[in-house]
Amino acid sequence: MAETGNQKVISTDVMQDASEIVHYDQIGLPLYIRKGRLSSYPDMRALCHWHEDIEWIHVLEGEMYYLINGKRVHLKAQDCLMVNARQMHYGYSVNRRECIFTCILCHPLLLAPSPLLYDNYISPVLKNNSLEYLIFPSSDPFSQKIKTSLASVLEVKEEGEQGYELEVLGILSQVWRHILKKEGVLPVQKRKGQEEKPVSDLSIQRAMVSYICQHYGEKLSLEDIARSGNVGRSKCCSVFRQYLQQSPIDFLNHYRLKASCHLLKNTAMSITQIALSCGFVHLSYYSKLFLRCYGCTPGEYRKTARLREIL
Repeated sequence: MAETGNQKVISTDVMQDASEIVHYDQIGLPLYIRKGRLSSYPDMRALCHWHEDIEWIHVLEGEMYYLINGKRVHLKAQDCLMVNARQMHYGYSVNRRECIFTCILCHPLLLAPSPLLYDNYISPVLKNNSLEYLIFPSSDPFSQKIKTSLASVLEVKEEGEQGYELEVLGILSQVWRHILKKEGVLPVQKRKGQEEKPVSDLSIQRAMVSYICQHYGEKLSLEDIARSGNVGRSKCCSVFRQYLQQSPIDFLNHYRLKASCHLLKNTAMSITQIALSCGFVHLSYYSKLFLRCYGCTPGEYRKTARLREIL
């Protein structure tokens, strides 16, 4: 995280396979609770990623779009969303308007420490390929308990009393029990011999995103990205539009900019060296994209990051 002026800029840290490096609230406890603003993210959108955690979003003010495996959800004030584990997803603004929201990440193991309970009530939901996400509109009576519970989680976290984590996990366990009542959450038993339909396009997307994360510093063309998914240029662009609503080159540039931010903050490399090492051939193009995405020049970003370390 870095600041530009008084505005904090949040970046999503991802590994080479596009999985997010989640910075949990405490080491050893895979639980993350934060109240955030979309304006804190570069270009008011997070980087596409996935993780092993269950993710909950509660929109407090404004509205936002959430993209899960290429499916767009429009979340309005007081709507809630649950994203199942291992889904490709990210949130972004509606017409660049502000949105304030609560984000909660909880590793599935925390919801049921007993192996029996985990096998009966957690694992079947995680393995339900038809359950990528659940949306809870504020107007739906079923959603009221979800909304109230997620609001309570944030309140308990902000109060910060000793042992608050136990109360949070109790609330989330109650939320989980509530959603188990919802039709389609627990998968219908398949008949003997019935196979699950492969999610081929999603596998292609993950392969191409992973390739970009590993080779972003090299000279990459659209053909290179398409080849990593064993598809043609047209199919490559179609899959990126379907799952990310971005072109492959736009995603590549976004990832390169994020990598450059790390180098600006943590190395003494010149800005030209950083641009070249992140795959940008021309410094002017890199600076132009950086300013458009972060609202400041690379030099200003570096200066602000160093001032924060001193203070």
